[in-house]
Amino acid sequence: MKTADIMHAQAPSAPPAHQQRWKPNVTVAAVIERNGRFLLVEEQTSDGLLLNNPAGHLDPGESPVQGVIRETLEETACQFTPEGFLGMYMSRFRRTRTGEDTTYLRLTFFGSVSEADPALALDEGIVRTVWMSIDEVRACPERMRSPLVLECLESYLAGVRHPLSILTVHDSVFASPAAARPA
Repeated sequence: MKTADIMHAQAPSAPPAHQQRWKPNVTVAAVIERNGRFLLVEEQTSDGLLLNNPAGHLDPGESPVQGVIRETLEETACQFTPEGFLGMYMSRFRRTRTGEDTTYLRLTFFGSVSEADPALALDEGIVRTVWMSIDEVRACPERMRSPLVLECLESYLAGVRHPLSILTVHDSVFASPAAARPA
């Protein structure tokens, strides 16, 4: 759903006060284009072999930029250099085996990568990296781990670009919880 559609949608009613606060899973992702092809990872999942942008969960104590650099290195063995921020994307997913309902908030960056370091192993579950054209990606939506894979690539191709300075990370993110509290 695009922003304009959301603006016209009716807001849902507030949940009862006794319900636990909902918290989406925050992930970071990299869109990397070279010579008209996009770098994706092929990964083994509970739903089979699927394609994804280099992506993963944001870890405690790291900024989104640090997270996307780390995740890209772990999944591709390439050093990622973020050049800008593509946007925030949300999707909802129900696990096939457990029925667990999960919402992801994806912070997506674009940039470039070095050549893969042959001394580094790919993260567990990552089978290989692949460079695909947008037409190849569009031709196999059933192979995407998330609908956000293609949506992020389409945003990039549409010229969506934001400077990295759009993100602000307070120093408290990098401090221990006790040190982050005001005295």
